[in-house]
Amino acid sequence: MKRFLDKLVRLPLWYHLLFAVILSCILLVVTLKWLEVYTRHNQAVIVPDVKGLSVDRASGFLKKSGLRHSVIDSVFSKEAAPGAIVEITPTAGSKVKEGRIIFITVNAQTAQMGSVPEVADLSLRQAYALLRARGFENVETKYIDGEYRDLALRVESMGRTLNPNEMVPLNSAVVLIVSNGYTEPFREDSIDSINIEEIDSIPAETIANDDENWF
Repeated sequence: MKRFLDKLVRLPLWYHLLFAVILSCILLVVTLKWLEVYTRHNQAVIVPDVKGLSVDRASGFLKKSGLRHSVIDSVFSKEAAPGAIVEITPTAGSKVKEGRIIFITVNAQTAQMGSVPEVADLSLRQAYALLRARGFENVETKYIDGEYRDLALRVESMGRTLNPNEMVPLNSAVVLIVSNGYTEPFREDSIDSINIEEIDSIPAETIANDDENWF
């Protein structure tokens, strides 16, 4: 071995340069091949469309495609079955590398619940804003005879009075009962009620903190 090294050292300079070039080329080829294998170059799979399926059923399709999955969130939608997948990331049809994790959002088994606020003796604006701020989107108003105009009295759902802090599905239709300002029989055509669309255009925080004298 020592004699071989001695001979190698005595070789002309251009031999050493040639040897260095050859060794560099070999190292470059080996490195590129390793990177190709490590990054799975040109090996892409298509994300299957599993929206609407249960997580158990979807996992089978994802495994066949060489993909993994993780449930990261849940929402409630009346358009999808409970427990069904409503969204995936990356989206269906995307090209990803084999082994990629697909993030899944599922439809909740039950509707999201919200706490009914105390609305008695608040103005219509304040009571309506509180309901919307709590997450209730299907809010209607109903006027009944009462001493003060646009005075909130209570909240009802399906003909039943809801108690303050009672937990109710946020997708429930709730009715805000409001005084019309008349003690005589109700005359609907004589009431200039507040435009609910105008209330929706005002930030809930602004209305909820409104200290105006409304009666």
